[in-house]
Amino acid sequence: MKHFKNITTIIFDFGGVLINLDINQCIFNFKQLGLINFQQHLNMFAQSGIFMQLEKGQISANDFRNEIRKMSPNDLTDAQIDNAWCSFLLDVPVEKLNMLLELRKKFRVILLSNTNSIHFPNSEKEIFNLHGRKLSGYFDKCYLSYEMKMAKPDPEIFENILSTENVDANKCLFLDDGLKNTQEAQKLGIQTYLVNEHEDLSFLLKPETWE
Repeated sequence: MKHFKNITTIIFDFGGVLINLDINQCIFNFKQLGLINFQQHLNMFAQSGIFMQLEKGQISANDFRNEIRKMSPNDLTDAQIDNAWCSFLLDVPVEKLNMLLELRKKFRVILLSNTNSIHFPNSEKEIFNLHGRKLSGYFDKCYLSYEMKMAKPDPEIFENILSTENVDANKCLFLDDGLKNTQEAQKLGIQTYLVNEHEDLSFLLKPETWE
């Protein structure tokens, strides 16, 4: 049984925790566009080069697309690149959306995501709007790497959230599917839970979890 004490704030990662991902489909689609070595630059938990630059807001979406074009022998449109890039993202199961709504009745619920200016607006438009609620209906606040100009697992992103939220680290529970991310959060005193792929998080709705 999982137990957490004195929690007032729950911090959720997005990709792999709430939204399902398909990195293989993304790689396949980029290969179809002519990017043969795309997978060397990208994996589930650690991105490099232009991908990390995009996530930290160090380059614009247009800069990213132009760099992608350099990797392909084909003339690619913005839409082709965006569609391939966003094929990484699948869906947020409705039971997890309902879980967020229930948790907000008792906790401050926050999103902390290493994401970018192409992925996240697409998710906000295509996924959350499907259920008749805006993003603000599910989270008290969203902390997005590309807006903050910093990314997990750098300690500064966790320190920024603790300061902005004015909350003690030990009163926060952070759920992420990246071990390095949870390890860095733990160093600051944040309670953590490492989420497995496609894990059912319904234990968060059980009263005994918080006793």
